[in-house]
Amino acid sequence: MTSKKRIVLAYSGGLDTSVAIPYLKEQTGQDVVAVSLNVGQGGEALEVIKNRALACGAVESYVVDAREEFADNYCMLALKANAMYEDVYPLVSALSRPLITRHLVHAAHEFDADTIAHGCTGKGNDQVRFEVAIQSLDPDLKAISPIRD
Repeated sequence: MTSKKRIVLAYSGGLDTSVAIPYLKEQTGQDVVAVSLNVGQGGEALEVIKNRALACGAVESYVVDAREEFADNYCMLALKANAMYEDVYPLVSALSRPLITRHLVHAAHEFDADTIAHGCTGKGNDQVRFEVAIQSLDPDLKAISPIRD
């Protein structure tokens, strides 16, 4: 008997992605692995976020301190290129999405998942950034958004 594949969830620790854990489990019957990255955004400690994911029903909670990787491989290059939004704001949020997606795809491979879920709503460009990046890194992975859908 083949075991079901898992779902990897881009987990922020907020209400939407916390509710998404039991929702995904109930709707699909698949186990959920929560993946959280620290890219320097501040807020709660990753250990608190990890424990919250487990308390919400995730079978694994995978946390990554990606601050140095983000600063060196994304932010510094963007700053050198003068990548600014409206010529005023650094493109920090948009820049983090490819890094987060790379770690989500890695986790999907590591934890035997066939689906990556994210908590983006139908507004804004983040949903597109995540879904296009997931498909470009591994076309066999399915990308879903339980919050939007």
